[in-house]
Amino acid sequence: MINSDQRRLDRSFERLQRRLPGWIARPVGGLRKPDARWIRIPAGVLFILGGLVGFLPILGFWMVPLGVLLLALDVPFLRRPTSALMIRGERRWTEWRRSRQAARNGQAASTSPE
Repeated sequence: MINSDQRRLDRSFERLQRRLPGWIARPVGGLRKPDARWIRIPAGVLFILGGLVGFLPILGFWMVPLGVLLLALDVPFLRRPTSALMIRGERRWTEWRRSRQAARNGQAASTSPE
């Protein structure tokens, strides 16, 4: 039985996957399949470890959240905080885009000749 934390995380991943370009969305969808557990767990751990040495070239601190996202699919105690952060991040991203668009529209309206 899938609990509510798992459903929230799945919905967050679905929304994220819909917004990604196709060349990224397909591998993400593949990683979300239950059979990919043996790829997700080692990859998540490696991303987190790589993120801890983020000061090195190519590796970066961006790898830590990606590793946590991968591990959250399989580690129950990570599901609730990860889905909450994904939802919060999505809301902030949407608000930021709306404010930028409103500023751009306001700027365009003020510069247009009447």
